[in-house]
Amino acid sequence: MLFAPRFAPLVFAVLMSFYMVSLMTCLITWINTGLGDGFIGRWWHAFYIAWPVAFSLIWVGAPRFQRLTAKLIRKP
Repeated sequence: MLFAPRFAPLVFAVLMSFYMVSLMTCLITWINTGLGDGFIGRWWHAFYIAWPVAFSLIWVGAPRFQRLTAKLIRKP
């Protein structure tokens, strides 16, 4: 499935937030509660709460950070 170029910021935000939240909530849940019984349920609960927050922050913040990065990088 390919998306029109106008959807690039949205697709980026979805993919980046899914990737980031999946790994971070898995790691933090593992560190805090271990890999015992109920791990998947505890991880899913953390993911379910964290993903909308991360998506919103990336959706709003990514363009600003891309502009800031461009200002901080020396042109060749």
